[in-house]
Amino acid sequence: MTATHSTRMLILGSGPAGLSAAIYGARAGMAPIVVQGIQPGGQLTTTTDVENYPGFREVIQGPWLMEEMQAQAEHVGAQMMWDTIVEVDLSQRPFRLVGDGGHVYLGDTLVIATGAQAKWLGLESEQKLRGQGVSACATCDGFFFRGKKVAVIGGGNTAVEEALYLTNHSHDVTLIHRRDSLRAEKILQERLFKHHGIKVLWNTEIDQFVAGEGNQGLVALDLKDTVTGETSRLDVDGGFVAIGHHPATELFEGHLELDADHYIKVTPGTTHTSVPGVFACGDVMDKLYRQAITAAGTGCMAALDAERYLAEADFEAEEAVAAE
Repeated sequence: MTATHSTRMLILGSGPAGLSAAIYGARAGMAPIVVQGIQPGGQLTTTTDVENYPGFREVIQGPWLMEEMQAQAEHVGAQMMWDTIVEVDLSQRPFRLVGDGGHVYLGDTLVIATGAQAKWLGLESEQKLRGQGVSACATCDGFFFRGKKVAVIGGGNTAVEEALYLTNHSHDVTLIHRRDSLRAEKILQERLFKHHGIKVLWNTEIDQFVAGEGNQGLVALDLKDTVTGETSRLDVDGGFVAIGHHPATELFEGHLELDADHYIKVTPGTTHTSVPGVFACGDVMDKLYRQAITAAGTGCMAALDAERYLAEADFEAEEAVAAE
């Protein structure tokens, strides 16, 4: 049996951004519905140690943090729906979304918090060692490699920025790029080449992430020269894959204005999108910071923006009725 669910605030995505929006929306009396999507809880559910989320002295676990956020949102009145949206209509209010099982969701406002996924190399060894020395976020995990030897894989802005950031923790950083020149902005390249703590391996790709004995995690990278085919091994404690991200915006192609990298465009300083009443928060609109705390902050902003939008719309409707 299919059903239709209506709400003043419909939230798509259940990571830190979506759940923060739900908390603020529920406290404002908008009884938000959160459609949780393919990965309930977002990327933090695949993250083990979290040491940089404010309010916790000791290291916490990502899945636990997201469970607590969801429990808080439900406690103040948000409703969670286990569904995946496959169709959207933003041409009129209420906005209409359809789940893969046929359920229809109607929202006077829509908050999009579908996030972005890091791109990976696709190696089996990479998958096995994720969280055990292999990471896609130096800002998140670099602290755990203080004084250790690390490598960054990639050649764009993200890779160069992560290599530079890691020098705050490591005296031995290697940037590995499969080509003979970087795609990063010139100023970033200049900073990289001038830094004495970073060396670059050109025309090199990862053949395998090498695990140590027992539960040791990553201990080395097996490398391959893309020109000669020669193989080698680089001993490292940490490997950071920095080849970009995929924002989850496929649903909104043709419905909302996106930038060249397919992130949702918002009015600077707000979460307003190109469609009035539709708001975007978290990694789906943030290609720069991509942190749980910044996602939560923009989730708060989206709820406040949505609340103000509805208050103005209600006022205008009342004024129109009074004028008649």
